[in-house]
Amino acid sequence: MTPQVLKPRQATPELSVNTLQGKWRLAEQTPECFTMIVVYRGLHCPICKNYLRELSRLLEDFENKGVGVLALSSDTQERAQQVATEWEVDKLAIGYGLTVEQSQAWGLHRSAGRGLTSIGIEEPAEFTEPGLFLLRPDGTLYWSNISTMPFARPNFKEVLGAIDFAISKDYPARGELV
Repeated sequence: MTPQVLKPRQATPELSVNTLQGKWRLAEQTPECFTMIVVYRGLHCPICKNYLRELSRLLEDFENKGVGVLALSSDTQERAQQVATEWEVDKLAIGYGLTVEQSQAWGLHRSAGRGLTSIGIEEPAEFTEPGLFLLRPDGTLYWSNISTMPFARPNFKEVLGAIDFAISKDYPARGELV
């Protein structure tokens, strides 16, 4: 499967993944305003650790704005459980097992593992690089940010501000032209 570029205002691919809390299906999500899917690199990534800790700290703020949140990686269930416990982010819905095909369908980049990271954890043989997706309740893409690197991800406080603006101004999804 060739990676694709998702376009705002268009339906996103179906997504069904396992989480530490049970099965999660995009089609079954019923947020008031948005579903936010935060793809992180996995247990091996120290930047992801800080990123998900910040998301966990702000989770209630997102929920109060009508945003359902999923943190997702290609990690195994065991590594995802370590993330939840060791990173102290267990109130987040932590998805795991994101496949190559799912990553490609969502336009995400993948990398080959290169051994131990700076925190001494082995990278998986392959893993998905970060992405953030904000979806309307009907499953259409509102906003996305996809990266090839672990650095310079969207700041969650800024995302919260953008959500406020989008809701209060009924701001349309942008970047829809082909």
